[in-house]
Amino acid sequence: MWSDLPLFPERASSVAGHVDALYFFLVGVTAFFSILIFALVFYFALRCRRRSENERPAEIAGSMALELLWTFVPLVLTMVMFVWGAAIYFRNARPPAGTMEIYVVGKQWMWKLQHPEGNREINELHVPVGVPIKLVMTSEDVIHSFYIPAFRIKQDVLPGRYTSTWFEATKPGKYHLFCAEYCGNHHSGMIGSVVVMEKQDYENWLGGGASPESMTSSGQSLFERLGCANCHRTDDTGRGPTLIGVFGKQVTLESGQTVTADESYLRESIVNPRAKIVLGYKPLMPTFQGQVGEEQILQLLAYIKSLKKAERTATQ
Repeated sequence: MWSDLPLFPERASSVAGHVDALYFFLVGVTAFFSILIFALVFYFALRCRRRSENERPAEIAGSMALELLWTFVPLVLTMVMFVWGAAIYFRNARPPAGTMEIYVVGKQWMWKLQHPEGNREINELHVPVGVPIKLVMTSEDVIHSFYIPAFRIKQDVLPGRYTSTWFEATKPGKYHLFCAEYCGNHHSGMIGSVVVMEKQDYENWLGGGASPESMTSSGQSLFERLGCANCHRTDDTGRGPTLIGVFGKQVTLESGQTVTADESYLRESIVNPRAKIVLGYKPLMPTFQGQVGEEQILQLLAYIKSLKKAERTATQ
């Protein structure tokens, strides 16, 4: 029904219906009170207008019931909006277990995307229907914003750090992808599409053409080529801390603080290793700023994450 209206895309993700329901509620409340206020303004302007120079209106005593009414009703409505919006926000902030990760790099003026299997795309993203997809995103230059109207998701993409969002497409089809943050002269041309496919069609697409090297394998090759394995060994005998199982865990720093070893922490440790020194280790690691690009850093992250999986498998 609504997909036929201009500027209102169809719902094609698991969260789209929840976002639209909240949107229509907000519009309904706004329209109701706007009409009510203007109707009362016109009514009282006509009903209580002065009819002669000598006419004086009667004094009106205050009403506690009326004061409570117009305090309580807005409070209830705003709390409903807050709780409803917070529920959607927390749902979108917590991807479900088994989510497929796809890495995104924004660059003036294109989107570069890479699948775990190694398949690369520019300004186009192929995903299977009914599978939760987590996007791990960063920018090579300025702030961008990854926006898919049909999925009702929009997330800023920032240089020097990682942001993420997730979605689960519910309908096969081709949907618009935009940059929703002004990023330069050709911002309007930074567009693309998301192609949602049946699972078997997606598997066929992945296997079509030459088989690319997976992100984990590319990351491992880069890890060895940069000499990282000389210091980050599989045990605690290296000059740097072991990376086995480090992703997602709490790391104690030399300052006594603890941080979570997430994507942003690992990226900072690669490009600015002296920013956060792990307790018990010396600041010996050189910076790789300028030696590896954002796509290569994402490959290293994919490899480090796989070490966590390998550790879990070995301990089960």
